[in-house]
Amino acid sequence: MTDQNVSLRIIVENPPVRFAVQRGKVELLEATSANATQQVFEFSVRARDDGSGGAPNFLGPFAQGPVGGRFVYVNSGTLGGEPNSRWTRRAKVPLGGITWSMIKKGSVIEARIAGTARDGGPACATVPLLGGGWNVAQ
Repeated sequence: MTDQNVSLRIIVENPPVRFAVQRGKVELLEATSANATQQVFEFSVRARDDGSGGAPNFLGPFAQGPVGGRFVYVNSGTLGGEPNSRWTRRAKVPLGGITWSMIKKGSVIEARIAGTARDGGPACATVPLLGGGWNVAQ
């Protein structure tokens, strides 16, 4: 089995509140850059090749969920570090669209999500990826 570090970037578009990426069970990663129209998070996971020719298995403190269904939590409101917020939400950003061919390019792999849910609050639950899903950054 071989592990490879993978640099990821998640961009939250039009965030109505502050977001943070969950590391492990309780730690939070703040945005590496933020303005009124987007919050950007950059971090790394490990991709394991088990030799079967299947999809990567993502590991590390940012990879949550079961093997074959890994995701990254993007928290908002009280879970995102705003104790006085009226919101307590977590969005799941699925890692399943990341392929070995993307990883082998050795560049940052990024995805965009909408920061606002249908109810007008922060994005929550499993969120759709914008722009066709995970892409190798240009």
